[in-house]
Amino acid sequence: MIGFIGLGIMGSRMAANLLEEGYDVMVHNRSKEKAEPLLEKGAQWAETPKELAAQVDILYTMLANPQAVEAVAMGENGFLDAMGADSLWVDCSTVHPAFSRLMADEATKRKIRFMDAPVAGSKIPAERGELVFLVGGSERDVEQARPHMNAMGKAIQHQGGHGMGTSMKLVINLMLSETMAAFSEAVSLGEGLGLDKEKVVGTLLNGPTTAPFLEGKKEKILQNDFSPEFPLEHMQKDLQMVSQSAFEAGVSLPLAHAAKETYGLAKQFGYSKDDFSAIYHFLSTKK
Repeated sequence: MIGFIGLGIMGSRMAANLLEEGYDVMVHNRSKEKAEPLLEKGAQWAETPKELAAQVDILYTMLANPQAVEAVAMGENGFLDAMGADSLWVDCSTVHPAFSRLMADEATKRKIRFMDAPVAGSKIPAERGELVFLVGGSERDVEQARPHMNAMGKAIQHQGGHGMGTSMKLVINLMLSETMAAFSEAVSLGEGLGLDKEKVVGTLLNGPTTAPFLEGKKEKILQNDFSPEFPLEHMQKDLQMVSQSAFEAGVSLPLAHAAKETYGLAKQFGYSKDDFSAIYHFLSTKK
């Protein structure tokens, strides 16, 4: 039996792919209504993280931030004290490396194995089972989780020991956030200079300076439709963790801090729940 806690945009689709591959899955979420589509597909429901942990050998979490992870792991009715010895906890949440290492230590104290395995990809790749897992943990644990991760994703990249998966995820999200903001500024400049937005976007996307992922944001920008695939508030949270981790590592990131404050301002101006590509709308001269 596989346990899965956290059924938001990503977790619900990841759990659905496990069910599609024929795995027995028990789920828990803060609000049960988000679990209903999975229960209709055959998932079992646990009232608490603790109840779930007592019935599974491997447990996946996909939660919004470190505070949420710590609450379900170690809070009231948390799962860590209920997991069996030598069981495996795989945290797919985007958190900072120091937190992953802290959770690894807490798991080890209880004779539980831990692996940080955040994913590269958003709503559509999660739906299609095309995520890339960025893994920190032992080879043994990677091999145990490999069949499940193959059901949910297209690649597994073992980065090293505990915290290395989350380290790589922050590196990737830093690039994503800065690239999206730079593209948005370029489109906004083009519009401000009197160019047609569609022509600016098309020219940039067919040029040498544009990252491939931006093709997937094309229609959002052209249609001003920022329905969430990866909410802007999550990107701003990740940039805060980038800043914290860089400080701890003694690394200076001036562009990251500019991006963090830009996304923070967009959040204050009401773009929190929109896709992070809404940074274009926030910056655009043609709102």
